[in-house]
Amino acid sequence: MFKSGQFHLDDSFTIVHDHIPLAEIKKKLDKYKFVVVAGEAYFIIHNYEYRLIELGNESTKIIDWLESLNWLPSTVVSADTWDHSHVDWRRPVLVKNEREFIGVLTSEQRIEKLEEQNRQLLAYFQALAETINDSVTAVNEAGEVLYWNLTAEETYKIKKEHIIGKKIGEHFSDESIILHRILNEGLPVRGQYHRPNKDTHVLINASPIMIDNKIIGGVAAEHNITNIIRLNEELDSNSALLVQKSNPFAKMVSGSPKFQEALKIAQKVAHADIPVHLTGEPGSGKEMLAQAIHYGGTKAAGPFITLNCSVIPSGLLEIELFGFQKDIYSTDQQTLQIGRIEQALNGTLFIEDIDKMPLSIQGKLLDYLIDYRFYRVGGVDDIISPTRIITSTAQSIDVLLREGNFNEKLYYHLSVISIDIPPLRLRKEDIVSLVENYIQEFSSKYKKSAPDIDSEVITQLVNYDWPGNVRELRNTIERMILLNDKPLIMSEHLPENIRSKIIANSTSLKKGEINRQEQEFKNSEALEIEEALKKTYGNKSAAASLLGISRGTLYNKIKEYGLS
Repeated sequence: MFKSGQFHLDDSFTIVHDHIPLAEIKKKLDKYKFVVVAGEAYFIIHNYEYRLIELGNESTKIIDWLESLNWLPSTVVSADTWDHSHVDWRRPVLVKNEREFIGVLTSEQRIEKLEEQNRQLLAYFQALAETINDSVTAVNEAGEVLYWNLTAEETYKIKKEHIIGKKIGEHFSDESIILHRILNEGLPVRGQYHRPNKDTHVLINASPIMIDNKIIGGVAAEHNITNIIRLNEELDSNSALLVQKSNPFAKMVSGSPKFQEALKIAQKVAHADIPVHLTGEPGSGKEMLAQAIHYGGTKAAGPFITLNCSVIPSGLLEIELFGFQKDIYSTDQQTLQIGRIEQALNGTLFIEDIDKMPLSIQGKLLDYLIDYRFYRVGGVDDIISPTRIITSTAQSIDVLLREGNFNEKLYYHLSVISIDIPPLRLRKEDIVSLVENYIQEFSSKYKKSAPDIDSEVITQLVNYDWPGNVRELRNTIERMILLNDKPLIMSEHLPENIRSKIIANSTSLKKGEINRQEQEFKNSEALEIEEALKKTYGNKSAAASLLGISRGTLYNKIKEYGLS
């Protein structure tokens, strides 16, 4: 064994000098599988070549006989530093270590080992390809399918037996096959949006398979995002209107000075057709304020479209923003996808969590903001779409810029008007009015009589920290209105998660109160002891009698409170 057990060497060999006669070689071949003739070079004779030896004169020197037949010498390799590229496999190979020759390796053994390694590699590849949830396709240089995993079967409804061995173009049009481009160009693809047919959307990673700088095939992994696309479209179609179109700022009344300032700025910039950036914790009301700016400004007659960068895969984000045009000469309407900027033509596009947008796409958005022109992905037409852009992030855009997560030039475009929305826990004075508004809104929505709300519940709602901000409060009221048919909302109607947190906070407060009372008692007791010691001029026995405790207890108290 050598090279970490790569090969099993045949150790049935003997080494002879190159001047012995053929007769001796015959005797050796009866005992050994190989005879190694050593001289200026090494020649290996296999025992299946015995009959060839019989044809020679037994007294002939072996070196003369080998030279007469132009017998090829064998390659000698080191077990530790074996370089396969310099091995001549036409004859058996002689292997040595630092001290001696250790075995013989034939081309047949080499081929068997290569076949075994090939089977192992194929088994690993198949296990990997079937383990991941992506569609995996492998093709050779001619575009013939070599591998097609189960996920690919399910995605494209094509069985392995119907596609393996056939050219991939028999099932898909040439222009829709990324692997064709890989084979032609030899360049990998990462996270690219692809639409192999009208019903399927995927993000594709593909790489060429190369040997000695020659492309011998390609492999692609396609992540099916069709359901994400459909869900995103469904969410867009069901996007809630959070303000009144006729008077969008009417319900946004606040007792918080900071929020009042934010509303004043929003009302002033609503009529100025410039980008606005909103910051605030998740659920703090950024979309609501964006809608108010839209419907309270010059773009009110146009559409209000949203794009949430945190829920759309980065590979799809560019398509969603700018659209997609697969073939400008095609008559197939399915090849054209209108992006959000075009959908919001003469209206407003609200881009949520813009910090989750890749820097490369941020650069393209910046180009658009300069002159409101852009190109669809894959298209060549110059599209003009005067759309107002409102963006948002959960944290300050300045912080993102310092961390290198934001395009600096885009930052300057967006930071002209930046409005920060304080979290609900910092404007508790707004909670009661918000609760009353939501009770009226959802009672009307579900055609119910508006219930009263118990004062204890109001106190609990005000004291709760609302980590989900206004969105959590709104959802909480909607749930209570939907599930409660009684005329009065009580504590038991609060969602379980909120009730448990309120109880935990209350318990914590009670523990804090107990600890405070204990400390006050200790302070009072220490003062009493000090006063008793003063009255008795430091006589501890007299002080203990005055306090009504034993002298031992007094000593312990003095030590506990650090009294002299």
